[in-house]
Amino acid sequence: MPPRRKDRFDEDTGEEEPRRRRPLNAASAGRLGLRYIADLTSKDTEGITLVEPLEDGWVVDVEVVEDRRIPSSSDMLSTYEVQVDDDGDLLSYRRTRTYRRGTGAFGGGV
Repeated sequence: MPPRRKDRFDEDTGEEEPRRRRPLNAASAGRLGLRYIADLTSKDTEGITLVEPLEDGWVVDVEVVEDRRIPSSSDMLSTYEVQVDDDGDLLSYRRTRTYRRGTGAFGGGV
């Protein structure tokens, strides 16, 4: 078996430094936020409605189907806000709004 490759070597201390992950970009932060909400709520996600950088991470808004109805234009949707740090770890999430499909995320909320 070949020797384990050292990721980084600190010449001052002679010790191996852990490999650092690349910082998140908007697309990867959005995908993470979507995955976190799907896993935490066990609900179907509709999509990402916002990705915005913070000083030390990202805020992502994810639209979720809370309650499927017939006809589907009567479905109840929610927006969840997710905050992830620069490493992609979940810091917090919360439901910020619930509304009927077709009223839009900005009007006629419940």
